[in-house]
Amino acid sequence: MVREDRSFHFQPKTRNQQMLLDAISEFEITVALGPAGTGKTFCSASKVAQMFLKGGYDYIILSRANVPTGRTLGAFPGTVEEKLSPWLMPITSVLENRFGKTKYDYLVSKKTIQMQPLETIRGRSFENSLVIIDESQNLTFDEIKAITTRLGENSKMILSGDASQSDVSNGNGITKFTKLCDKNNIQIPVIEFTVDDVVRSDIVGALVKMFVKENV
Repeated sequence: MVREDRSFHFQPKTRNQQMLLDAISEFEITVALGPAGTGKTFCSASKVAQMFLKGGYDYIILSRANVPTGRTLGAFPGTVEEKLSPWLMPITSVLENRFGKTKYDYLVSKKTIQMQPLETIRGRSFENSLVIIDESQNLTFDEIKAITTRLGENSKMILSGDASQSDVSNGNGITKFTKLCDKNNIQIPVIEFTVDDVVRSDIVGALVKMFVKENV
């Protein structure tokens, strides 16, 4: 019980982290963009755990763009969860910490926490669900269109990623999506993290700033 309670007491370390937490509470879809080490995944997963434990949601859905394996997980043996686990570890490790391992494993076994590849997530609707889509900079616009329009009643979706690190050859869809929402006055907040939000070690902060400065 002590481990579960921790999900209600985590503190944001930067203004943008606080803005992300507030946006998730208020809006149905939230976009979080920025470099590694800024706490996007930690804050998103912690907030999802917190909201789930407070009640009112039936499922936690996790997915991410899977560019390096050709957008398919079929070549990997095992269940869907076993195939996706290495890719989703940044999120699942936070959820496991927040819920505690026993409760986390139970929720996975009961399909309350679901790891969904893109091949299947685009073909379903989400009701009473908390959805996290990681590495969204590697989604095409058509994929984002298909995923966001599946959001049902009493559900929230978080799209996180780093727009500067897209591996999609024809440009990432998240940038087009956010621009179109802004153009059409659709209230989907975009929390833009910068190198000043890096909360990992000093060396990580220095490396992120170097990569941004050198545009590599």
